[in-house]
Amino acid sequence: MVGGIKSLIICASAALAACTPTPPTPIVRKEWRTLTTSEKAEYINAVKCILAKPALTPEGSPPTGHGVISRYDNLVYTHIQQTMQVHYVGHFLAWHRLFTATYEKMLRNECGYTGAQPYWDWTLDAADITASPVFDPMTGFGGNGPWVPSDPTAWMPPVPGRTGGGCVVDGPFAGINDLVHLGPGDSLLYNPQCLKRDLAPSFASMYLGMNQTQLTLSQPDFGWFNAVVEGSPSFDASGVHGGGHFGVGGTFGQMGDLNTSPADPIFHLHHANLDRLWWSWQSLNLPARLSDISGPSIIMQPTSPNVTLAHPLSVGVSGVDTTVGDVMKIDACGTGGSMCYTYDSLYTLL
Repeated sequence: MVGGIKSLIICASAALAACTPTPPTPIVRKEWRTLTTSEKAEYINAVKCILAKPALTPEGSPPTGHGVISRYDNLVYTHIQQTMQVHYVGHFLAWHRLFTATYEKMLRNECGYTGAQPYWDWTLDAADITASPVFDPMTGFGGNGPWVPSDPTAWMPPVPGRTGGGCVVDGPFAGINDLVHLGPGDSLLYNPQCLKRDLAPSFASMYLGMNQTQLTLSQPDFGWFNAVVEGSPSFDASGVHGGGHFGVGGTFGQMGDLNTSPADPIFHLHHANLDRLWWSWQSLNLPARLSDISGPSIIMQPTSPNVTLAHPLSVGVSGVDTTVGDVMKIDACGTGGSMCYTYDSLYTLL
């Protein structure tokens, strides 16, 4: 009888093990230039897929005549809606971590993409971003647009060193006059546009080099780290965030538009690397930096209530509402957080 009981115990234990789900393994985000040609093509095809899929936004949510046509527009719309709530605040990096991860899930779950969201390590290209593989017309996202003169009456000065401004002339998104449906600025009305770029190599070299990245990584706490990442709205005191946006978008490109910047697919590679920089900084002092969060909750108002781990985050119809605390650990995979990815390499302090 004793042997029979032992057999039952062994069988029950085996059944329990068989029923226990295997913990998910974090997917690995890689730098764009390390992907194979077929991997790059798979990613770009997934981007084209999400650009073509019908939007989820229920009719009546945006204004009449809105430009939310595709699933891609869902995210652009969300970014426009929340632009003044998620920049120059303490939850800037946390919200964009959720935003990029949501896009990554859309590509994988809705368009069959099997990889992870790639990132663009701009430190490798800071000397001349025009030569970066991300702008390759055959295996990248296409390059610059033709020169468009600056408007001397514009309220905002032109981005220093800008070189283009017109519709991209090569690559997978060239020649499409209705690729972008929203903007410029905070306009939500249907406005078919081409994808524009206005590369500013000299501006990018000022803020995307390893020196600026090391300065950012060396900050002692999150408050300082976040402040150095974002810099200020002035072109004379930008950070790596503005370096990527204005270095690619310049004055007339969508990447240089604070509201509609996600309309350029390079946005997600740029923000994946900003997220990689944050995770690199967090990883310098784990687990302490998994709870290090601070900063104003209202844009450009340093005396507003401090952001905490309980601060709410939302990406609209494309994801589930959550909190800052839920996204602090990128490889949590359901154990203390919902993020489930990692990076093939991290920045280190030199």
